[in-house]
Amino acid sequence: MKRRTFLHAAGLGGAAAVAGKGVASALPGTDGVAAASSSDSSAKSSGMKITRIRFYHNPQSPPTFNQSFHIVTVETDQGITGVGEGGSPDTVKQCASMLIGEDPARIEHLWQMMFRGYFYPAGREKLDAIGAIDLALWDIKGKALGVPVYELLGGLSREHVECYSTGFPRHGSLKETSRACMEAGFRAFRYATADPAKGQPFNSHHAVRQTYQDCVEIREGVGPDGDWALDYHTRLDFPDAVRLSTLIEPLEPYFAEDLVRSENPGVYRELREHVKVPIAVGEQFGSKWDIRWLIENQLIDYARVTLPNVGGITEYMKIAALCDTHYVGLIPHFTGPVSEAALVHCCGVFAGPVMMETLGNGAHEYAHLPEFYDFRNGKLWPNRRPGLGVELDTRPLQLVAEITGRLRPIPMFRRPDGSITNW
Repeated sequence: MKRRTFLHAAGLGGAAAVAGKGVASALPGTDGVAAASSSDSSAKSSGMKITRIRFYHNPQSPPTFNQSFHIVTVETDQGITGVGEGGSPDTVKQCASMLIGEDPARIEHLWQMMFRGYFYPAGREKLDAIGAIDLALWDIKGKALGVPVYELLGGLSREHVECYSTGFPRHGSLKETSRACMEAGFRAFRYATADPAKGQPFNSHHAVRQTYQDCVEIREGVGPDGDWALDYHTRLDFPDAVRLSTLIEPLEPYFAEDLVRSENPGVYRELREHVKVPIAVGEQFGSKWDIRWLIENQLIDYARVTLPNVGGITEYMKIAALCDTHYVGLIPHFTGPVSEAALVHCCGVFAGPVMMETLGNGAHEYAHLPEFYDFRNGKLWPNRRPGLGVELDTRPLQLVAEITGRLRPIPMFRRPDGSITNW
C-alpha cells in the first residue's frame, strides 16, 4: 500500500479521506458464538484489514513467561506485516481472534477491545499478549506511513538513550569490572544483592553486609563521574531493605530497585519515610492501574514498567505521561530484543530522565532478527527505519498458532459515538 493512499484513507491526508463502514461486532465467531452490538460503528477506515495473526515459538527465549522472546506477527490484506514480541499461544489466540477483519490503524480501539472483550479485564499474563499484538500494530502503522514509530509519538526528545548494564562481563574484581563498564560507554553499572553460598540458606543479615562491601568496591570502580545501581530483587524483608538503603546512601546509587515484594505497593508509603536513596519499581507490574498510585503520590523516582508487559506502546505512553506529570523518570526493565527496540521509540520521545537496561556488553545477535535495535558505545540510538525498525526471519522459529477466524465471546456495546463501553 502506498504511503499517500494510507494517509488519505486514515484521514491524515485532508479532504480525500475515505469513510468506511466499521465491521459489526455481532459477526459470529469461529465456534458459532455470536456477540451482540448496540450499534454498528461508522468510522473512517485506513483501507486495511487484519487477515491473520501468528504466534512463533523462539527456541532462544528464556522460560520466564512475561520475559519471553516469542514472536507475534499481524498480517494485513495490503501486504504489510507487523512484528511484536511476548505472550503465550493461549493468551495470544484469545486476543487475536477478536481482531480478524478489523482496521489495524485503530490501535487504541483495538486495545480496548482486547483488554475488555472477555468481560474480566486482562490480568498481567494476558496483558503481555495484548502488548505483543500492540507492538505489531504500531509497527504496521509506521511501515504504512513510511516513518519510525517515534515520529508517530511526537518526535524525538533526545539524541540517544543512555543505558546501564546488567551482568556486564567480568574483568577480574568488582572494582575492575565496574570500571570497564564505564569505559565501555554505559551510564551505570548494575549489581544485585549478594547471593547465598551454594547450598546454603539465604540469610538476609549476611546478604546486607556482603552487599554493602561489594557496593563500596563498585563505587570506587565507577569513579566520581560514573554511576551504579543496585537491584534488591524483592528478596529482603522490610527492616533489611531499610538497613541496606541506609548503608549505601553515602555511596550515591543512581537507583535502588525493587526493595521489597511487589504484591502490596502501599508498603512504599512507609518505606519512603525511611529510605533516602532513589527508588525504582515496576518490572513486575502490568497496566497503568498497577503503578498509578506510586507515581501520583511520588513514592518512587523511576518507573521500571516495560514492554510488552504493560500492554504495549499504547499503554506505556499513558504511563509515561503520568510519570512526566509527577516528575518520575523511566528506567524500563529489559524483556526481549523486539521490545527493547520498541522502547527506544517510547523513551526517545519522553522529555524526562531515561535510562534503559541492557544485558552484558550490549552486543547481541539473534538468529531471527537480522535487524533490531542499534547499540553502540554503551547507548541505544534511534534510526530512520519505518515502524519499529526490526527485520524478522521466521526460519529459526517454530510456528505454533495461526489465527484467521473471528470470535467475539461476549456482547460488545458501543456508545452513540461508536466508542466501546462494557457489556
